[in-house]
Amino acid sequence: MGLGVGSMVVIGLVALLIFGPKKLPELGKAAGSTLREFKDATKGLADEEDDTKKKQADQQ
Repeated sequence: MGLGVGSMVVIGLVALLIFGPKKLPELGKAAGSTLREFKDATKGLADEEDDTKKKQADQQ
């Protein structure tokens, strides 16, 4: 039950009506940078967890 093309178009039109054409690109840019920062942070946590598991395995 994913989002289809029609649903995406409706969501885009509603966002355009709510925020207007001038504000919408700014919101998209902010959402993209926030998502990128979140992905980088979670990747860093996963890398630290892998390093910890590797050190524990080496000690045993």
